[in-house]
Parts: sequence; structure tokens; C-alpha cells
Amino acid sequence: MAKSYFNRYVWLIDTIQRHGHITRVELSRLWENSPLNETGEELYERTFHNHRQAILDTFGIEIKCDRSLGYYISNESDIGNEGVRQWLLESIQMNNILNETADMRDRILFENVPSSYQWLTTLVNALRERKCIRMTYQSFWRDEPATFVAHPYCLKLFKQRWYLLARSDGKQTPFLYGLDRIQNVEVLSKKAKVPASFNAEEFFADHYGIIVGTDNPLCTVELRVDADQVKYFDSLPLHWTQKKVEETPEYTVYSYHLIPSFDFQQEILGRGASVEVLMPDWFREEVKAEIEAMVKKYD
Repeated sequence: MAKSYFNRYVWLIDTIQRHGHITRVELSRLWENSPLNETGEELYERTFHNHRQAILDTFGIEIKCDRSLGYYISNESDIGNEGVRQWLLESIQMNNILNETADMRDRILFENVPSSYQWLTTLVNALRERKCIRMTYQSFWRDEPATFVAHPYCLKLFKQRWYLLARSDGKQTPFLYGLDRIQNVEVLSKKAKVPASFNAEEFFADHYGIIVGTDNPLCTVELRVDADQVKYFDSLPLHWTQKKVEETPEYTVYSYHLIPSFDFQQEILGRGASVEVLMPDWFREEVKAEIEAMVKKYD
């Protein structure tokens, strides 16, 4: 799927969302006048319906027609329920807005997401069509890149980096690959073999970030958070299982049911003295040991 088509799909979604209901003739008129339409072409009826199907396949967004009012998004309430899809949609919507208002680019600042757009649309296309990819990948831990065929499972955004979960040929389990370390991707005609039971949300449900397969057990973790940080935790929970178990004027205790891996430990350490691990004891000791090692660096 070419990037221009990907952007066009998002333009259609955004335009229909903003209008509520709109006719195809009006959509075509708006498209003809859009700066994103570099050729000035009309939005032909057959093209429009092809885009509707692609939008349904790619984003799970269904565009239906009301004979008296025009086209509308029938499942709009579902869009915000899936974090990655919503992030992707909003990001490309913003990209389209900036293309249409070039004079604003120096007044809207973004965090850098390494190589997100270089391979993202290619991989989304491979996932949508359930096709294998041939990927050249440079691991941080190897001197030379490797080229291999892989079966894509899903994409995940974490800490400003996109990751692809995929199983390479000859392997039994999938592995995570950072998009910023991919040197080349080619979509193949070979069908990808992904277990019918695979569910991306369930796969990562017990984890904080992208480290999976750790030997640490699934358990309840409790954190004591100083009062001045509580609103940050409430507005952006660390994990979907976050719950308050105690509240006082000085602190709040939160519980989590997850596998506390290295990236979860790093998140806690990044909060400094405002956060304390209460339980389990073994994880508290791990964090304590890391803090003591940090202190020695400054002795």
C-alpha cells in the first residue's frame, strides 16, 4: 500500500468524522481542493468504494451510507477503544494537517519516533494482507545485519519506538524487532502463518512494555507514590491493571497484576524517590540493588 493511499484513507476518515454525514459528491469536491491531492484528480465512485473497503480492512472503521444524509462512520465509538490504532490514526491525521497548513510547521513540535514512517506503512500492508516479509535487520547485539523471512504478528509502540512482533522461518516463537533497526523490508507473496488463536492484546497483557518471555512470575506489585505524583499516575496509568489500594494525604498505594520485567523496573527507577516498591519482596530487593549500584557510581 503506497504511502499516498494510506494518507488518503486517513483524510477520508478525518473528513467524514468532522462532517458527521457527507455525500460522495461533496467528498470529491473537498478532495479536489485538498493540498494532499497533488494531481487534482476527482474521487471517482469506484475508487471511493475501494477506499472504504481498505479502511475497513486496515483500521476496522466502517463507513456506511444514509440515503438522506450521506456517508458516515457507523462504529465511531469503537475507534478510541484501541490504543495503537487510535495513535496511528491521530498521528497520520496530524501529518495530513501539517501538509495542508505548511506555515504552521515551525509552531508544532513532535517527539522523534525513529524510523517509524520508513517501514510502518509497508508492515501495516503486510499485516493486513497476511503476507510474509523478507527483512534485513541489524541487532544492537550483533556486528553484522541478518536477512531472513518472517511471519508478522503485530506492531507495538513503546517509549517512542515501534516494534514488530514476528516469527522468523525455522523458529517456534515470535520475537520483537525494533523498526529503527530494520535496514530493508520486502513484502512477499507467501502467506504468513500466524496462529488463529493469537491475540495481540492478550500476548502483551501481563507485561509492562516489550520485554516478554522473562522468567519472572506473574504477580501483584504494589507501589507507594508520593502525593505530588499521584495525578500523573491517575491520568496515565502504568498498566491496565492499575488500581488504588490505599490513599492518604501524603501518598497513594497502587497495585498491578503483571510480570515485573526489566523495562518495568526501569520505569520505576525513572520516577526517582517519588515511587517505592512495597511488594513483592524479591522485586523490591532487585530495585534496591539497582539503586545501590547507582549510588556507587556517584561515590
